[in-house]
Amino acid sequence: MEWTVCSIRERIASGKLQSREAVEQFFLRIEKIEPQVGAFLTLLKDTALEQAAKVDEKIASGRPLGPLAGVPVAVKDNLCTTFGPTTCASRMLEHFTSPYNAHVIEKLLAADAVIVGKTNMDEFAMGSSTENSGLKKTCNPWDISRVPGGSSGGSAAAVAARMCAAALGSDTGGSIRQPAGFCGVVGLKPTYGRVSRYGLVAYGSSLDQIGPITQTVEDAAVLMNVIAGHDSRDSTCVSEQTAPVPDYTAGLETPLEGLRIAIVESFLEGIQTEVQQAIEEALRLYQKRGARLVPIQMPHFEYAVSAYYVIATAEASSNLARYDGVHYGYRSPRAGDYIEVYSKSRDEAFGAEVKRRIMLGTFALSSGYYDAYYLKALKVRNLIRNDFTRAFEQADCLMMPVSPTTAFRFGEKTADPLQMYLADIYTIAVNLAGVPAVSIPCGLDGQGLPIGLQIVTAPFTESMLLRIARMFELQTDWHTRMPVLAAD
Repeated sequence: MEWTVCSIRERIASGKLQSREAVEQFFLRIEKIEPQVGAFLTLLKDTALEQAAKVDEKIASGRPLGPLAGVPVAVKDNLCTTFGPTTCASRMLEHFTSPYNAHVIEKLLAADAVIVGKTNMDEFAMGSSTENSGLKKTCNPWDISRVPGGSSGGSAAAVAARMCAAALGSDTGGSIRQPAGFCGVVGLKPTYGRVSRYGLVAYGSSLDQIGPITQTVEDAAVLMNVIAGHDSRDSTCVSEQTAPVPDYTAGLETPLEGLRIAIVESFLEGIQTEVQQAIEEALRLYQKRGARLVPIQMPHFEYAVSAYYVIATAEASSNLARYDGVHYGYRSPRAGDYIEVYSKSRDEAFGAEVKRRIMLGTFALSSGYYDAYYLKALKVRNLIRNDFTRAFEQADCLMMPVSPTTAFRFGEKTADPLQMYLADIYTIAVNLAGVPAVSIPCGLDGQGLPIGLQIVTAPFTESMLLRIARMFELQTDWHTRMPVLAAD
């Protein structure tokens, strides 16, 4: 069955399907598939049925419908909602319910979307496999012995397994694109400042960005039309005067003539052979459509991982200082005095990876090390941003893998954090530069696991980015492939 955002919206708007029927069908599938995949931390069936009923009432009374009318959508559990807990997959916030909705949640509800649940993630979005969740295990629907990627692994797995039509994730160093690549779906990280971060539980404030995970590029464009735009509550959100929000669906299927694709040949060295072959085949397909490959150099790209893990952990150590067992969140019952309230609550509620990153960030910001680490990382970040600027002076986009390999097995990298960090080697630089990027499925490896192609463009050129991705999607059927689970 075709359950894309666009197909559901069209069927509901035309009266061929009631919103309540669509929601009930998805929950039937969730009941069947979720025990195998474990994508959701919270299911919101009662709330979803109430939202669906409002859509059906609008249709019955002839009132205008929103662009996501009746479409079942999931959201990552670091987006604040007044309905259901917002846990960040951590014991620290296991029972926390937000008093307000995130900006993107407000936008979804205003667009008449139906929010079916909140998805699992790496704790506080710190990870590349969703193995760092403090509450649940999520499996890759293509092979349940493998990880779904991270940190938005639950959102990607839910879309891949067709337990929702689309989902929202957050991307700090690849956390939308990498799980989208591992799960064979589309994942878009917008330009930093294009989507409001109000109500997103912060990890790295200068890096975090919310974006859609969908089955098709067209669906991603529809979601972007809903969530993009200025929000006065987020001081980093760009104004409409500075960067007007276009209609991302307009001209989406019009091919770009004379497309120039920047490639860095060294990016295809030392990666999984089948990933390399799939990327090369995708480039050949673009060339057949008239595109021209432009070899470029990005001399500072190799320092991206090092710079990122200084900047991101420094910001995390600051952002997570608020979880102290006093204001809100978990409080240790074993604490004897104020100091123990703080120390024991954090020790008992935070997982190992969160503690590791807090310690790294605190060290990088400490007196005597600030200039040597944090300040130097900021200088490297600027050099990486300049590399991208020069690349887009020579070409319209940059293409490269999403990850060096396809989805790896559970436990394969947990013993070596550095190897885990390198899983994001191709995605991290994009966040440091603040530019938009999308992951689209471009093949399968010998084990039948999805391979992702990453496309990057200049700031605030998501319209062009989506058109470039759609060119490939119209020529292939990789986006129509879906995993077969034992419960199917």
